[in-house]
Amino acid sequence: MSTDPTRPLRLGFPVKVMGVPGLKSGDTRRWQKDPHLKCSLEHLDKVLDYLKKVEIDMYRLSSDIAPYATHPDMPQFHKMVEESDAELAAFGKKARELDIRLSFHPSQYVLLNSPNPELTRKSIWDLSSQAEMLDRMGCGPEAVLVTHVGGVYDDREAARARWLEGYAQCPEHVQRRLVLENDDIRFSAADVLWITERCGVRCVFDYQHFWCLNPERLDMRETFEKFLATWPEGVRPKMHFSSPRTELREVKRKITPKQREAAMAGKGRKSKELTKTPVKATARIKTVLLPPIWTGHSDFTNPFEFATFMRTMEGLEFDVMMEGKAKDVSIIKLRPDLLRFAPDVAARFGIYPDDAEEMAAAEKALEAGVSAEEEPDVDEGGLVAAPEEELA
Repeated sequence: MSTDPTRPLRLGFPVKVMGVPGLKSGDTRRWQKDPHLKCSLEHLDKVLDYLKKVEIDMYRLSSDIAPYATHPDMPQFHKMVEESDAELAAFGKKARELDIRLSFHPSQYVLLNSPNPELTRKSIWDLSSQAEMLDRMGCGPEAVLVTHVGGVYDDREAARARWLEGYAQCPEHVQRRLVLENDDIRFSAADVLWITERCGVRCVFDYQHFWCLNPERLDMRETFEKFLATWPEGVRPKMHFSSPRTELREVKRKITPKQREAAMAGKGRKSKELTKTPVKATARIKTVLLPPIWTGHSDFTNPFEFATFMRTMEGLEFDVMMEGKAKDVSIIKLRPDLLRFAPDVAARFGIYPDDAEEMAAAEKALEAGVSAEEEPDVDEGGLVAAPEEELA
């Protein structure tokens, strides 16, 4: 399946739907309740309907939609994917009819470069299961499995080489779907390009990660073009975009009995910590305010930052997975922002001045604290994650 080059670029989000309370992304029941992929697909069928309604046409499936399917100690779940063949085919058919691009991003515990052969074997099993689901859905080559290089394990060169060994062990249907992403603290875009030069794996560029980890000082446009070039002709690449969090972080810290006793006796050392509220001498936990960590994703996308990036990449074709923590709501907010501040960028995503009324209605619904799903359809004349904790 090839992509029509005239088709507008897509915006997508991962897993959790926030615009409609209670809309599930999978069967999250514990094993004692016999969860199943078939149940997950029933939930996801409603997600597809929602995506169509709010005109979002790319979606990352949860890597847990087939619960316990690769759990080594629960063989009763191991045939779950095979048992769901008809349901997977129907789901994939509906996604294609709605022109919604799908993908997976296996968890951080899936490591092809682990020095532990057993963990590598289990990781390949996980990847095989998810690739099999995409195959049974009938998805084309745009539906991918996104993974990272993994751990450094005190030897970067050996870790990169071991990833190549893990990749070589993957079955063909996994290699056909796998794409490799640069990360924010371990393996840079240069590392990813080093790997793809040796095995041909496709690459996914992450904008925020590139800013956080680029010790080689590579040029962004040149590097991005190299990433896009790893995709075959006619298959539109995708990339990841997010803005960093800028607000103060609220971190909860325990107050030890010794510190509390000293404070009650008036002998405690005065701390320079910035706290949310004054800390009472009898308190057991305090909320400390800390500067942001630039690897953290913001709830919403900064439209000026995104427009600048898109203009820098003028002339290149790619879909964008938006990784703002507000998920679908962040896209519903971004679209009118682009139309207002960067109409040239909005047009690349199929958003035009004629859409202004609809976009404004969706934005107004968000500002009122009402999900877009609960509002009357515009065509009918109407309107359309918790503080981080650190317990020391």
